[in-house]
Amino acid sequence: QVQLVESGGGLVQAGGSLRVSCAASGRTFSMYAMGWFRQAPGKEREFVADISRSGGSIRYADSVKGRFTISRDNAKNMVYLQMNSLKPEDTAVYYCAASSIFPIPTIPTYWGQGTQVTVSS
Repeated sequence: QVQLVESGGGLVQAGGSLRVSCAASGRTFSMYAMGWFRQAPGKEREFVADISRSGGSIRYADSVKGRFTISRDNAKNMVYLQMNSLKPEDTAVYYCAASSIFPIPTIPTYWGQGTQVTVSS
């Protein structure tokens, strides 16, 4: 069992930066691939980025490539999403996810409760 708790969301102006974090419980964090998804109002949840158990493999959605960076710290049971050059269309609830499979499937095993990111124009 893995519990995920996101933090770090907030309001930022377009062009700004924000880092969201995800704290995972349990001693088996390093056994899970981790990822970020997001859901904007009226839209389906979509993949943002994921990272393999060791951190050696990373994927990004085309919409965030070059602007967002996913990372993990297995010693601290943490995964991060650094978001730069934010756009209003990045506004969404951002969800942390964990899966025993990499790449993370569309429906991961575990979800966090989400953190709101709002980008003003």
